[in-house]
Amino acid sequence: MMLRRLVAAVKTVDRRLRLGAVLLFALLSLSVRTSALAPGVRLDWAAPAGADYDHAEFRLWQPDGTRPVRAIVVLVPGSDDDGRGLVEDPHWQAFAARHDMVLVGCYLSDKPHPQMFIESYANAAHGSGQALLDALTEFGARLGRPELAAAPLLLWGLSAGGQFNYEFVAWRPDRVVGFIVNKGGLYYSALLSPEARRVPGLFFTGGKDMNIRQDAVRGLFAINRRGGALWAFIEEPREGHVVGRSREIAEMYFDDLIPLRLAPRSSELLPLAEEDGLSGDPRSFTAQKIGVRENGNLPYATSWLPSERFARLWEAASKGQPLPQ
Repeated sequence: MMLRRLVAAVKTVDRRLRLGAVLLFALLSLSVRTSALAPGVRLDWAAPAGADYDHAEFRLWQPDGTRPVRAIVVLVPGSDDDGRGLVEDPHWQAFAARHDMVLVGCYLSDKPHPQMFIESYANAAHGSGQALLDALTEFGARLGRPELAAAPLLLWGLSAGGQFNYEFVAWRPDRVVGFIVNKGGLYYSALLSPEARRVPGLFFTGGKDMNIRQDAVRGLFAINRRGGALWAFIEEPREGHVVGRSREIAEMYFDDLIPLRLAPRSSELLPLAEEDGLSGDPRSFTAQKIGVRENGNLPYATSWLPSERFARLWEAASKGQPLPQ
């Protein structure tokens, strides 16, 4: 009896040791894989306080490699938040490495004023946008990559970050590959220029967000889409004022947009026309090729979709269904 108990105890200890070894190996492997996602170069730069902002601070992450940078992914967080740490997101890092791009995370904040829910720095034309461009020039000089000073931008942001993106496109459409407006609330521009309306954009609202935010984003989209804007609209029906699935959806949107907007192996921006995409009907959630420009003649705004794949993703996201891969 004692011998059987001793044997059983030894086997139990042995199983635990083997399990512990397996867990340790898994943790070490995960650590190696995680650390492998974040090599590269990091640089910080801060602009002096400006007319429409208190802080304008930026962090660049460049993946390892020597190929020229084709474009820059700019990540802008919500109101007065510090988004410099967003460059550590392994999903965005993998995206940047895949497309020969760099990441720039932003920390923008307002000087104190009576209505702090109105973000002055979101009005990019009044100084904060130039601070971003100055940061890119500085990063390019420090890295010996002069192409950064003129590289086109992919703009992603949440709330006030989406507001900044929208206003940056209004100010400098010539610098933008595509942009995201994501559950923001207060904007400075309504109908944008024809040049800005030709920059592809993706607009998000949350079905559980404040009505005033939903109305603002939906209104901007509808006004400009009727004017031929190459923009898409998604309401995430189960989300409030949060990121939700917008980062994942935006990454897929950019994946499909890049071959249409950037010349192969270069940073040259290519023009797009409405006929280059598909029309997404928000009532039936169906998409079809566009023969002639239709949207100004419809009683509601359709979405401009860059590809068949994104059309399927747009349908699933709008219905709150799992996203196709």
